Amino acid sequence: MTRLFNEPAAFADEMIEGFVASHGRWVKRVSGGVVRNTRSTPDTVALVIGGGSGHYPAFAGLVGQGLAHGAAMGNLFASPSAQQVYNVAKAANNGGGVLLGYGNYAGDVLHFTQAQDRLRKEGIDCHSIAVTDDVSSAPLAERAKRRGIAGDLTVFKVAAAAAEAGYSLDATVEIAERANDRTRSFGVAFTGCTLPGAGHPLFSVPEGRMAVGMGIHGEPGIGEADIPTADELAELLVAKLLTEVPEGVASPRDTNKRARVVPILNGLGSVKYEELFVVYRRVAQLLAEAGLEAVDPQVGELVTSFDMAGTSLTLFWLDDELETLWNAPADAPAFRRGAVSAEALEAGVADLSEAEVSIPDATDESRASAVRVLAALGAAKAVVDANADELGRIDAIAGDGDHGIGMERGVRAAVEAATDAVARGAGAATTLHFAADAWADKAGGTSGALWGMALRAVGDAVGDSQAPDAGAVAAGVAGAAAAIMDFGKAKPGDKTLVDVLVPFRDALASGVGAGMPLTAAWGAAAATAEQAAEDTAQLLPLMGRARPHAEKSLGTPDAGAVSMALIIRAIHNTLTDSKATERTPIKEKA
Repeated sequence: MTRLFNEPAAFADEMIEGFVASHGRWVKRVSGGVVRNTRSTPDTVALVIGGGSGHYPAFAGLVGQGLAHGAAMGNLFASPSAQQVYNVAKAANNGGGVLLGYGNYAGDVLHFTQAQDRLRKEGIDCHSIAVTDDVSSAPLAERAKRRGIAGDLTVFKVAAAAAEAGYSLDATVEIAERANDRTRSFGVAFTGCTLPGAGHPLFSVPEGRMAVGMGIHGEPGIGEADIPTADELAELLVAKLLTEVPEGVASPRDTNKRARVVPILNGLGSVKYEELFVVYRRVAQLLAEAGLEAVDPQVGELVTSFDMAGTSLTLFWLDDELETLWNAPADAPAFRRGAVSAEALEAGVADLSEAEVSIPDATDESRASAVRVLAALGAAKAVVDANADELGRIDAIAGDGDHGIGMERGVRAAVEAATDAVARGAGAATTLHFAADAWADKAGGTSGALWGMALRAVGDAVGDSQAPDAGAVAAGVAGAAAAIMDFGKAKPGDKTLVDVLVPFRDALASGVGAGMPLTAAWGAAAATAEQAAEDTAQLLPLMGRARPHAEKSLGTPDAGAVSMALIIRAIHNTLTDSKATERTPIKEKA
């Protein structure tokens, strides 16, 4: 368990503050993460990596000369928001374009892609690489769906060395993709990890057993087995990875020149280094017996998962260019090799900061409706707080168990931002936009991105010029559904919040179209949403982290669908509050 913390919600921020205070020779803090505190070569590619906190030394520990130029740091086990990625990329940009690198998780894909699009619109050439090394998370034929685990290191190191050597952005992307194609990882876990303040681990493994095919977020493994001896574990890991020799790599038995691999035996948090060395002893023997030459083996904690007891093995299959880049000098807090000359930045170099956003003009009607928006967000916060543990329990059955925590972070930030907006005289749209940005920024993860889109779409529909009527609200819900499905690519039947949002959208539009007042139409649609959430128990997940463990979720509703239905009902309760109606009238007729 995690023993040393103050306020659990402040853990990630305080961790970053302490990391920067203790590693100021390498990094400085910017809004959203950290960047190098040393001078980079002008007009070269900047590599910006990132992901959720809780995986140190990934990702901040890999920022430094010869490695990443910056790291966007999300909350615990949650992807950084698009705003965080954008801020770090802007601060790290050297003028030669930006390469964004991250593990292939839905939330990271959403947020990094949004940041990439924003950078491109501003004229900054930007590309992305999603690491897909975990062989257990999807079959070889669907390799693009695999998640990124300890193989992050090989891809990031090669890409960073290429950027340092002056490769163009296109050439850096090509070499990063080649490194990803030649990296394979496989892991196991003996116990789950416990987030700060949590009363129990995200998952558990029976005594004497291990989860096989383990991820780094607490996702259940693809199977279980008795805990083997160290040699037997080495044999399991090596045998699994040798079934997938990357395309284009000659068989070690077919050439006089032995194939070369970088082996990485990674500890996930609480397996001791001495234990890893015992396992690696047998790994080295097995690689030699297979006719492989081990180049620069790495044994230690490189991508962790808080206090998870587990380990993973990565094999990085080299060619001459990849080997040269892998061996290039680097100097970062958690990864150093060779000699690097780095010039410190001058004191007082400005960080990218977020200026206070001005409040657009709004009518009195819209400002009154903004108070109703705040009440609705407050109701959402109350219902999420009351159900966070249960949402986490549902999510842990086939996912990583952090949905309740993420929803709490998001809705609390949204309420805080909306409170500030209302106090400054914002209208309904601006209040929703402030709440949307805060939810996406603080929650991170897939749900943070999607709820941010939803609130922004409703804000776009209601505007700041008048009290929103039922038609505008229904249009906003329709816009939210369209934005979420277009960006996240989920559709009804995939076992996501879309399975609630779409029937709710349709029922609300039908009621409003039939002339029902907003309160009545929303109430009827809320009942539809609740039934739809319950019905997701009979679906198999086709999107997100639960997909590899689909059968485990059968009989349990989707956590995202449940939280959406709860919030929809909570909002209806504010619409039926007669005192709130007197304070902040909303036009009931379309």
